[in-house]
Amino acid sequence: MKDKLLELHNNSYAIYSNYPVSSCVVMKDGKEYYGVNVEDASTRAGCCAERVAIFNAISDGYKKGDFKEINIMTSSNNTIGMPCFVCRQMIVEMFDKSSIVRCFNKNGEYIEHSVEELCPYPFGGDDLK
Repeated sequence: MKDKLLELHNNSYAIYSNYPVSSCVVMKDGKEYYGVNVEDASTRAGCCAERVAIFNAISDGYKKGDFKEINIMTSSNNTIGMPCFVCRQMIVEMFDKSSIVRCFNKNGEYIEHSVEELCPYPFGGDDLK
């Protein structure tokens, strides 16, 4: 997974932050979907790699509960970055509580959490009732 995520960094459009991020979601049937961060000058209209990968799977017909794990690599060699809170909301929405969130640095070191560990107090559809 590390090598594929590192290769995907080349596709990132991070010309403002110079902070490429790549992501791969693995579906319960084994299929993989990829994403990279895409920035814009206003910093508002871009999208994080995690959501791009999730949206790619949804565009192909997958639904909430079909997601097995998500893998994320930030551009740091030493620091392991975590998903932003907008991405965490989408992860909580689509993945089971026990699904794995694996975050890599460019050296291949990673930290692994369940969705529930990463987002212990989620906001979901039941909160809207």
